[in-house]
Amino acid sequence: MAENIYPIENRMLSRQEREKMLGQRGVMVWFTGLSGSGKSTVALGVERELHRRGILCRILDGDNIRAGINSNLGFSPEDRRENIRRIAEVGKLFVDTGVVTLACFVSPTEEIRQMARQIVGADDFKEVFVSTPIEECERRDVKGLYARARRGEVKEFTGVSAPFEAPQHPALSIDTSVLPLEESIARVVEMVVKASQL
Repeated sequence: MAENIYPIENRMLSRQEREKMLGQRGVMVWFTGLSGSGKSTVALGVERELHRRGILCRILDGDNIRAGINSNLGFSPEDRRENIRRIAEVGKLFVDTGVVTLACFVSPTEEIRQMARQIVGADDFKEVFVSTPIEECERRDVKGLYARARRGEVKEFTGVSAPFEAPQHPALSIDTSVLPLEESIARVVEMVVKASQL
């Protein structure tokens, strides 16, 4: 019965046809790092530069995902895993359409990132580790989350009361406490331009 769930899939336009129309290859750029490390800030700059170059891309981050498709999820380990699973599945649809997709999520464990990689496909998955040290992330504390976590108001907060496993072999590693924003953006853009060429 499972083979009848998607009866039109083999008649839909192929990924190659969509990519040819766009003149680009779909790719997933998965930004991982602590809250406040600069994931979304770098991704916003990458998005603007790719747009300037005529490369279609889409940012997925906690704000636009948790307010919609994942609004029913909390922050338990099970919900965090489901959050990443859904993001990867949605991201795969974008990638299969030929869109460069920038996903900005703490995704704190190797297991959870590996799940995302498997869903999207290893050939299409570029992991970017925003390795900014926790001291700098906490100093920025853009959303006031570290302060709340230190007071015990936020449970299971990565870096404070929950662990973060650094990626072992990211495609790219950037530390926004050392690299200027423009250089961080340029390094990601360079990688994406190469990966998205047909």
